[in-house]
Amino acid sequence: MSKKGKKAKIPLSDEEQLLLFQQKLLAEEEMAKKKERLLNQFLKDKLAKEEQNSALNLNKINTQWRTVLREVKTRELHKDIEILSQTFERVVDCKDSVIKSLAKDLSEAEEQYAHALRSHLHNIDQLLALQRCRLGLLEENYNMELEALTKEFETERKTIIDQHEKEIRYLQDVFMAMEQNYIDSEYESKLEFQSMWDDLKNKNLEEKHFLRLQLENVVEDLWRRFQDALKNYTDATEDRKIAFETLKVKDEKSSKEIEAQMKKIQRLQDSIIILKGKIMVHNRESEEQNQDIRDDKELVLVQLRKLKAQRTQARGVSQENLVKLTLESNAALEALRKTVDKGEKILKLAEICRKFETEEEKVLPFYSSVLTPEEQEEIEKTDPEEFSEELAKAIADYTGMENFWKRYNKVKLEQLSLQHTRAQLLKINEKLRQMLRQYLDGISVSDEVLSQLNPLFIVNHRSNLPRPSSTPAAKPGDKKPPTTY
Repeated sequence: MSKKGKKAKIPLSDEEQLLLFQQKLLAEEEMAKKKERLLNQFLKDKLAKEEQNSALNLNKINTQWRTVLREVKTRELHKDIEILSQTFERVVDCKDSVIKSLAKDLSEAEEQYAHALRSHLHNIDQLLALQRCRLGLLEENYNMELEALTKEFETERKTIIDQHEKEIRYLQDVFMAMEQNYIDSEYESKLEFQSMWDDLKNKNLEEKHFLRLQLENVVEDLWRRFQDALKNYTDATEDRKIAFETLKVKDEKSSKEIEAQMKKIQRLQDSIIILKGKIMVHNRESEEQNQDIRDDKELVLVQLRKLKAQRTQARGVSQENLVKLTLESNAALEALRKTVDKGEKILKLAEICRKFETEEEKVLPFYSSVLTPEEQEEIEKTDPEEFSEELAKAIADYTGMENFWKRYNKVKLEQLSLQHTRAQLLKINEKLRQMLRQYLDGISVSDEVLSQLNPLFIVNHRSNLPRPSSTPAAKPGDKKPPTTY
């Protein structure tokens, strides 16, 4: 043991000490770099973890906020749906009442129509009975007139036949007389010709040869005229004879046609009378039906106008309600958006303010109450029925935010107290500045300062300092401050 303790350390040279020191420095530098790298890596990992946590928390907050907004929106939509269902039921009730009234009017109109139809059918039956009586009377009159006309026709036919036979006999007599006259005139003309021929022959023997050719021409011309006259007579009588025969046949045919036409005319007159009666009846019926249809049309048009007016009114009301609902929904969306922005701002401010909270605020964030027991009892004794409905509803809505309002009131009181303290400190600071300015003015020497009263100049224990305008009220135990002049 003594030998080991006696061994002494070998002293190192300067170079070795320098190398050893450099090695230590390099080792320390490497350790420092290693620590720095580890610290950087730790900080990076911590930063990434914090970013992940912040993103996750933000997603959680967004999802919770979305659920809250969805619940609020669903409640609002449920309320809107209830309101719309009530309005729809009211409109449906109104429409049902209108339909019932229209159905009642329609049933009354159908009853009136049935009553009018029954009366119309009764009147038609009466008119048919009257028409049958009238037709019977007309038929009797027709039969009487037919007998009278047949008798008159027979007498007239007999007279026409007699007159026809008389005319035939007259024509035969005329024909025979004309034949006799023709024979007589021919004989006389022959005799006259012969006499003239003899006279001319006796008187004109000298001119016989000269006028022979002319007289022969004249004789031939006269003979031709005679032959033509004879032929014309025969042709004229032949035509009249043929016309007489044709007229006789035509008369028989005409008598038959007249009789047939008379029967046909009588039938046509009867059918015309019947058709006129039917036309009058149908016209009367059609006029009555058209009048009823016009009345029904007017009633339907009036009801249609009323229904159109009601429809336009309901459409206008629904349009106004839709516009109002749209405006209110837009306003609600805007208010919710503002509320969301305000809530986000409040959350951000709460995160910022949480850093500045004291230990006491972190441990006890809500104070119990600042009211005295007597005031608390008075509030408890207050009957909630005394409040108005809107105030009671507002109080019920804000009961869940009581802790928030406590913190808010606490912060507001601290703010007011700090503002009051700041105002007092500003006043003190202003006074100190004024006193410092007076002091600096008193120790400086200049024409401007000398022309004014010097606050530091004291004569007979009297100073030029201005007296304070307002002094605090002295307590009985306090001493009066010394007065300087």
